[in-house]
Amino acid sequence: MSTLEFSDLKVVYGHGRQAVAAVNEVSFIVTAGEIVGVVGESGSGKSTVARAAVGLVEATSGRILYDGVDVVRARGAARRRRRGIQMVFQDPNACLDPRMTVGASIDEAIDAAIARGVLSRRTSEQRRERIRELLELVHLDPALAGAYPSSLSGGQRQRVALIRAVAAEPGFLIADEITSALDVSVQGSVLNALVDLQRRLGFSVLFISHNVPIVRRMCPQVVVMHGGSIVEAGPSSEVLTNPAQPYTRELLDAVPRVGQPIFATASAGG
Repeated sequence: MSTLEFSDLKVVYGHGRQAVAAVNEVSFIVTAGEIVGVVGESGSGKSTVARAAVGLVEATSGRILYDGVDVVRARGAARRRRRGIQMVFQDPNACLDPRMTVGASIDEAIDAAIARGVLSRRTSEQRRERIRELLELVHLDPALAGAYPSSLSGGQRQRVALIRAVAAEPGFLIADEITSALDVSVQGSVLNALVDLQRRLGFSVLFISHNVPIVRRMCPQVVVMHGGSIVEAGPSSEVLTNPAQPYTRELLDAVPRVGQPIFATASAGG
């Protein structure tokens, strides 16, 4: 289990008069073993925070502390610690090579964990067993290890992307809009898989979504972002029930009142 702290994080895109602060002096912490949600409309800065954490965008100023080490300024071995933060994207194809089988993709992540020294070397048989175990953890047929991503459903691909991240033995997982591209009927299978993996393996989670009901259900703590800044933060049961800020109330008012339950019984093949 790991802790991730954002301290006065600022991310600016562009230069001069075209400069735009996508994230402006954002500070919050995800403690070890915790699931914290970040909610806000498109363009609020929530995904930029996630991408800065894993190094996909450069922080203009501020600090990102992973278990106390500032990964923004870290070099050498300290910089490699950042690989302990894994990210699952809205589009699973962003991390699944269409030319690699499911098993080969997961095996590549196992290699990364061995290279970081967080996993001991494995024989070929032990690797195959680990891949089988991971697939079963998210209720996928181990036979899918020989399949290519193109032959899977959207829900199956997202669950493979999830266990590929887990195979890298992360201390921290960032889930960025991981169900927004999925049908409601299969969202539950992915969300339940994430919750089950987190409970079993104990990694910390930053869960990013524009879907308020999902964040309320998934995350004991929530951060609300708007215009690159934090509007309010605290226990989800309070912030997403009796918000202190008008913007949070607007988010709640925009939630549809009719529809299927978020954690609806999902089809096994989803």
